[in-house]
Amino acid sequence: MKKLYIVKAGTSFPATLQKFGDFDQWTKVALGQTALPIEVIDVEDMTTLPPAAECAGVAVTGSHAMVTDKLEWSVRLEDWIVELVDCQIPFFGICYGHQLLGSAIGGTVGYHPHGKEIGTMLIRRRPSAADDPLFDALPDEFWAHTTHSQSVLQLPVGALLLAENDFEPCHAFRIGPCAWGVQFHPEYDAAIMRSYIEEQAEELTAAGRQVDAILATVRDTPVAADLFRRFTRYIEGQLTN
Repeated sequence: MKKLYIVKAGTSFPATLQKFGDFDQWTKVALGQTALPIEVIDVEDMTTLPPAAECAGVAVTGSHAMVTDKLEWSVRLEDWIVELVDCQIPFFGICYGHQLLGSAIGGTVGYHPHGKEIGTMLIRRRPSAADDPLFDALPDEFWAHTTHSQSVLQLPVGALLLAENDFEPCHAFRIGPCAWGVQFHPEYDAAIMRSYIEEQAEELTAAGRQVDAILATVRDTPVAADLFRRFTRYIEGQLTN
């Protein structure tokens, strides 16, 4: 039976890890209840990546690495993403995974010109998302957790822009029929978001940011969280067609 693979692209901060677990655990919870077998691949360990034909779907987590560093495991993962997209395997990239999808298919990734986006932010759904299998039922505006320094600065040719906000012009996009990237973090809950802000407090303060004000933005994000469950249901529907 085909598997739903969670590709773990890094490890969280030590204190966050101790309190809440790691990227793959948050992602598995966010995917919701499913009869699909789920397997975690720790890509930093250079684990062999399965052929596309064995994948029911793939979710790539965030990472503390930078796409532009072109680490060996990251470049290998980009090449695999091209195979998945070519074979129309349902794909969901979060933050780093979103940027990898953009880079793999010919877009440009780099540091955001205005620095780090962090906190719970209001995201706008684009009109082009009205017919998207994951975004079609979302409201025009919704809250989502964010923490990123790099972005997809230029979308790949043919990509469909799905969501944005005043800071980040590319918060979500789709390639082909079923490869999604989201810059925000639907797998975070409010406690994880607060922990990420606290872990980066020294860096944020040094950059002139008000940590208390950022913490005050944190709230629950049920609409963003539902995206992952919609992705799981999409895969299940594809397998039964």
